[in-house]
This record gives sequence, C-alpha cells and structure tokens, in this order.
Amino acid sequence: MIETMETKLTPEQETDLQKFGRRLADLRKARGWSQERLALESGLARSYLGGVERGQRNIAVLNILRLARTLACEPGELFRH
Repeated sequence: MIETMETKLTPEQETDLQKFGRRLADLRKARGWSQERLALESGLARSYLGGVERGQRNIAVLNILRLARTLACEPGELFRH
C-alpha cells in the first residue's frame, strides 16, 4: 500500500494513480518524448514525473494542468483509459 504524508491510499486509489500514470506515459510516448524532455518542457522534475508514471505520486491538480498544457491536450485526456 502506498502511503502519503497524510493518509494511506485504498487499493482503488492506488489503481487510479497507476492508470493515470500509464495514460501520462502513453501520451508522452505518442509525442516521441522521453521523461527528460517532458520534464524540461513542463518544468517538473524528471524523478517526480517518473513517480507519477509509476503510480507512486499523488499528483497535484496544478501539475495535471501544467502537463496538459505542455502536452497540448485537455486535462480530461489524462484521465481517459
């Protein structure tokens, strides 16, 4: 079980983070970008993005919006399966 500073995540929440991370990785790869390129373009740390893609980070809404702008997609696109 993944633990955040405040709470332990339920198995369903862990699955949601993993799905989000896979979708982010799919959109990044569809553009032919490495994690490093996405990090440079978005201003987010590569290690942070790696954690998000592995479903290990509970990403903030502002970072979701930043990634959507960087990937030139609607934020909802990051939540599609």
